[in-house]
Amino acid sequence: MMKTMMRQLVLGAALAFGVAAAAGAANTPAAEAATPRSEGEVRKVDKEAGKMTIRHGELKNLGMPPMTMVFRAADPGMLERVKPGDKVSFVAQKVDGAITVTDIEVAR
Repeated sequence: MMKTMMRQLVLGAALAFGVAAAAGAANTPAAEAATPRSEGEVRKVDKEAGKMTIRHGELKNLGMPPMTMVFRAADPGMLERVKPGDKVSFVAQKVDGAITVTDIEVAR
């Protein structure tokens, strides 16, 4: 009986570790590369709040139609690279419950 309980405990821990590892893999560069990019135009940059407003096309990975909305910036350095009026290509993902720009490039 003790061996059976120990085996179940070990298997349960291994399963929990596997699920946690898989969840962490969703935030890897490979997973981000697989996330579709969206196109938009920066309307406002709020460096103090760590946010930017973007008028964007459809966000396919989030099931959102085109609109203008405020996004959190995953990296404050992103806010230094963009300004209102810039046409951008970006990746938006839900991070800790907030829609967040995880990558952004100014269109050339």
